[in-house]
Amino acid sequence: MSNSLLTPSIIAKEALMQLENTMVAANLVHRALEGEYSTPVNGNRVGATVSIRKPVRYTVRDGAVAVAQDTTEGMTSITVDKQKGIDLQFSSTDLTLTIESFGERYLKPAMSQLANQVDTDLLSLYKDVPNWVGTPGQNIDSWADFSKAPERMDEMAMPISDRKAILSPADYWGTTGSLTALFAGGGKTAETALRKAQLGEMADVDTYKAQNIRTHTSGTRDETTPLIRGAGQGRTYGPGTVNATDFVDGTSGALVKDAVGTRQTLSTDGWDASVTLTQGDIFTIAGVFAVNPVSKATLPFLRQFVVTANVTANANAANETLITVSPAMIVSGAYQTVSALPADDAVIVPLGAASGGFRQNLFFVKQAFGLVMVPMELPEGAVRAARESYEGLSVRVIPYYDGTNDISNWRFDILYGVKTLYPELAVRASGTA
Repeated sequence: MSNSLLTPSIIAKEALMQLENTMVAANLVHRALEGEYSTPVNGNRVGATVSIRKPVRYTVRDGAVAVAQDTTEGMTSITVDKQKGIDLQFSSTDLTLTIESFGERYLKPAMSQLANQVDTDLLSLYKDVPNWVGTPGQNIDSWADFSKAPERMDEMAMPISDRKAILSPADYWGTTGSLTALFAGGGKTAETALRKAQLGEMADVDTYKAQNIRTHTSGTRDETTPLIRGAGQGRTYGPGTVNATDFVDGTSGALVKDAVGTRQTLSTDGWDASVTLTQGDIFTIAGVFAVNPVSKATLPFLRQFVVTANVTANANAANETLITVSPAMIVSGAYQTVSALPADDAVIVPLGAASGGFRQNLFFVKQAFGLVMVPMELPEGAVRAARESYEGLSVRVIPYYDGTNDISNWRFDILYGVKTLYPELAVRASGTA
């Protein structure tokens, strides 16, 4: 029987298939951006960016008198800044295998690690999401728990189409167990939950399980009562009064329409010295309610704010602690986010226990998060290098030989970028006590 030596091209094709089969989050987020990248002759390089249009928002006029509003699209961008790879060594004997044996023994474990890394980077974007339902630390183990997230999505006017959920194993199996009693007379929901352990689509949400769900560790905080330091912290805009300079986000320097989620620096006090807030922590402020982003109607729950950068409480004489949060507080106009600006000494209530570790189940509309994976360049000095791409996924394979030891070294590389595009289109979810 003649030998069947594996070529870099064959290995690249098999690696690409294994990579695709092991991804979870990467297959559920917005992927229609790869074509926006300019492609040099030899592929894409680290640092390439693509700009993304954000939808315009308007306000409704009251009465017959026209009030013209500017139509200015917002922009954000994704930078391809994550090059990940795995490097393997094969003997000549190893390479004289069928692709099935080679894929199962070598490529599947390697590509599984790369896929896990992509999913981990995507699921780590939870830190940008200000909406969180349930009680941190509690598992989702009932239909009532599960439904809290789609309920919040409805309240916040998130599109019904392309709703996804990724749950930790504990929350996935807790939800599955709670459904076995539904439609006990032979209903399909109970059958799939009990026999096949599949949740599928429930309440317009396509539900998946992932071991890579992140755990958020909250800041140390304290038992004191943190307060807003000074009234009027926020922005007031009305139809006909808005111009580009009004929309500058004080933290990032970007226009509010361009800043992801928009950010604002809040002046606070009442914290003990040296306590911390961690990026991704969430809190509410007394008297500051959420609003429906379309109708601008005040909703029956407080607006949640996410901390966008780690903070250590200030121990100076003034005892002022500045906290960068998202979204910015805007009380009127097309970009309104809150019912009212906080009063001086309004009480701040952090969500979850201090120093707690909480699983970050995510419910989201597909467009909330973006992934771009692009073909890497094939270096001119590389011999027999190969690159395979399929439906937005791309793997590069470059072999190089160690003649002394008869060893073939193979490097597998992927190049991608991830970003939260619309944090307002996602919800973190826990169970209830």
